[in-house]
Amino acid sequence: MLFKRRATRTATIQTTTGQSFKTVDADKTQKDWHPGQEPGLDPAKPNGGRQAPMLYEKCQITVVDYSEDDMEMHDFNNDELIEFLKTKQEDWIKCRWINVNGLSWDVIQALAAYKKLHKLAIEDLVNIENRTKADWYTDHTFIVMTLFKLIHLHADQESECDSEDGGSIRQNPGVMQKLRKAVKNTFSPPRPRGTYPAIVSKNAAAIATSVNGSITGHTIGDKDAPIKKMRTLQRYHSGRNEEGMVYMEKHSVLTPQQMAVSAEQVSIFLTSDNTVVSFFENSADDLETPILHRLCTPDTILRRSCDASLLLQALMDAIIDLAIPVTKAYEDVIGELELNVLTEPSIKHTQNLYIATTEITKMRSNISPTVQLINALRDHKIPRIDGEGFHGQGSKRSAHSTVDISATARTYLGDVEDHILQMTDSLDTMRRSCDNMIDLIFNTISAYQNESMKQLTIVTIIFLPLSFLSGYFGMNFEQFEAIKHTDAYFWKIAVPVATAIIIWLMRDTIAWYVSRLIQKRGISRTRKGRLTREKEEKRNR
Repeated sequence: MLFKRRATRTATIQTTTGQSFKTVDADKTQKDWHPGQEPGLDPAKPNGGRQAPMLYEKCQITVVDYSEDDMEMHDFNNDELIEFLKTKQEDWIKCRWINVNGLSWDVIQALAAYKKLHKLAIEDLVNIENRTKADWYTDHTFIVMTLFKLIHLHADQESECDSEDGGSIRQNPGVMQKLRKAVKNTFSPPRPRGTYPAIVSKNAAAIATSVNGSITGHTIGDKDAPIKKMRTLQRYHSGRNEEGMVYMEKHSVLTPQQMAVSAEQVSIFLTSDNTVVSFFENSADDLETPILHRLCTPDTILRRSCDASLLLQALMDAIIDLAIPVTKAYEDVIGELELNVLTEPSIKHTQNLYIATTEITKMRSNISPTVQLINALRDHKIPRIDGEGFHGQGSKRSAHSTVDISATARTYLGDVEDHILQMTDSLDTMRRSCDNMIDLIFNTISAYQNESMKQLTIVTIIFLPLSFLSGYFGMNFEQFEAIKHTDAYFWKIAVPVATAIIIWLMRDTIAWYVSRLIQKRGISRTRKGRLTREKEEKRNR
């Protein structure tokens, strides 16, 4: 049967007025994406079946094989892992963990073919703009999470060197620049406490190098952590407004303290043959070290169980634990801002509070879905085909059975859920505190303005009759007997007239003040009488 293709139509929309409009590319970030194309990436095809070349990176790969009695660990690069996957898994191995640091298509393609991963999951793995979720397939489940961690900023060495065209990112200021700076510092009002300059020299130097979508830093809390290129919270799941993201990074409330928040997508596969395959963009070392320490210790439950679902729980718990220092850092910054707002409220504080609210809201929106992810894992049940207990104990599970979450893993997932709920409650509290402080600043400024207007009104009321009388006596009349008197005559008239007018115009205020004074004195007498009676009753006892 022959199919004849009809003539190609122009990608335009024709209206009744005869005007035509070109179609708009909805997503320019995915260069090889087209509406209506086949979903997923097929590992059996070059580049997954797409025209554009896939990503490539030198990955750091760790393979851990363990049982109750033994454990082996191997470090591979991309080519070495591909060769290792061709070998048959030994019989003594009850659980295997493949941890990949970096995203490279050759590694993903090899692991997808090795574990027969679904092509939809492979597409979500390559696309680092996914939501937190768990997708269930026949013999494996695919889990996506967001990893947040607190990093220490480092100025990129390239930013301190001259560029090839003879320019320099950090240039020496000229005479006019120094003069403008001196004039600005002389005549500008002092900056309130807690407000930060637009660019914080050394700290902003690390942010200024983020034109390629990453900053230079290392994980806080680990002295041996390597310095890497990382993506900030401001750039995670953001649009294409490069100037806006750079501005938010420079003016972040953590930047003056040489800190920032790194965000990345973590993809984890849990297979039915008791294997865990995890993919990190650049933070695998932060989780790998403590988990390897637990696996090296024979008496830990993670080692004794040989349960891949419990290993999944350990990874999720470590990911959430990395986000706890971020919450603590925001709590310290918000506490300092709160003290500054209470002691010296200024409109300049609102910028820091708004940026803090934006960062906290974005972090919470990416962490809170993890609760639904944990509930999906805990509620997932399948009919058992083996005896009760951990994976790897008793009879061996069939390779074609669906993925199961052990009872022990469900129990420990509840602890991870508690940490997430505590974190989200803390983030909600900080967000409400920032909103309340913004309202307090504007209310305080409005109260100051009202008080100033009140004082000006009182001054106007006092000088109104005096101005009237001064104008009256300053008239150029030919026959004006009152002007023949001394200045005491003016005050004899001005004082009673001004007093009468002031009392009349401020009668409501005077009446309110007198009533409040009488009320306070009445309350004071009542309190003194009650205290006196209580003392007499105690003495009589």
